[in-house]
Amino acid sequence: MPPPLHLAVELDGDGAHPAAWRRSRHTPEQSFVPGRVRQLVQHAENAGFTLATFDDSLLPPGGGVAGRIGAVERAAFAAASTSVLGLAPVVATTYTEPFHVASQLASLDFVSTGRAGWLVVTSPEPAVAAALGRPVVGGEAALRREARDAVLVNRDLWDSWEDDAAIRDVATGRYLDRTKLHYVDFVGETYSVKGPAIVPRPPQGQLVVFAPAGLLPTDQVDVELVTAADVAGVAAAGTGAGLRFAEVEVALDTAAAAAPDRLGALDAHAGRPATGRLRHVGSAAGLVALLTELARVADGVRLHPLVLDDDLQELSARVLPALFEAGVAARPVAGSTLRSTFGLPRPQNRFAAEEVSA
Repeated sequence: MPPPLHLAVELDGDGAHPAAWRRSRHTPEQSFVPGRVRQLVQHAENAGFTLATFDDSLLPPGGGVAGRIGAVERAAFAAASTSVLGLAPVVATTYTEPFHVASQLASLDFVSTGRAGWLVVTSPEPAVAAALGRPVVGGEAALRREARDAVLVNRDLWDSWEDDAAIRDVATGRYLDRTKLHYVDFVGETYSVKGPAIVPRPPQGQLVVFAPAGLLPTDQVDVELVTAADVAGVAAAGTGAGLRFAEVEVALDTAAAAAPDRLGALDAHAGRPATGRLRHVGSAAGLVALLTELARVADGVRLHPLVLDDDLQELSARVLPALFEAGVAARPVAGSTLRSTFGLPRPQNRFAAEEVSA
């Protein structure tokens, strides 16, 4: 039997469908209050999900929605409302400052006591550059270069403090061992970073890095997110680096309406963009069968409920319990970091390793 499937869920907005807000059970302004974030993450944790992700962009989400709270801010708020759920915000590598990103994400790992991840994406839209007053980064090669450099710099900054650099000895007045702080001295094609970081090394050493399959070099990604239309496509995709999660859109039957009818009503208001993801529209039992099949070719799945208020309830009541009972998936263990939950070792500090080698 394959290892238990890791279960992640995307919790942005009201769901993956652009018209999901029309099916929500709250007034529109409730999408922008902390209580909504708390409600969703606690529901996901109680259901048994391993990880929650939070989408983000500098552009409006579309589908008539005015905006969203920043993904890192939502994840940090969710950390105080959860105890075992992993939290991975989307932070784009195009136009962002790696030094600030590294500080934000390291702080998130401290706040969540080692449950943080980073979902790496690019920003190909020229409107993002215009909003920031920056030159457009155009073309796949340039976007991949920025992603590669940003992740490399972040990893080096997380290692720029050795684990025992902070002394905090009040009696002697020594709070920091300067010999255990390191300059990263990164020089890329578009920017340079000196370092060291202003935040100590995160509890996990390195946060879990998620990225779409093929975006990053194999030594920089921990979990690849695979977009494919069927199980065979998931099995064939990916580079073999780290873990592999399948992206799955979900619309489930409810007591009020069948999934195809719900989806048709949503599509009448706003068409769905073509994502290329595997999609399940139907019964909870059918989704259980699909995820059981995916467990043979993937390490995990990231579910995208088309309407959170409908589909998250069905997932927690009918899908996850069946997976746990069959041994296809398992709940995260209290006290574990996200790395240990995924079976990833805590990496050795690069600078400390270089000193030992020298």
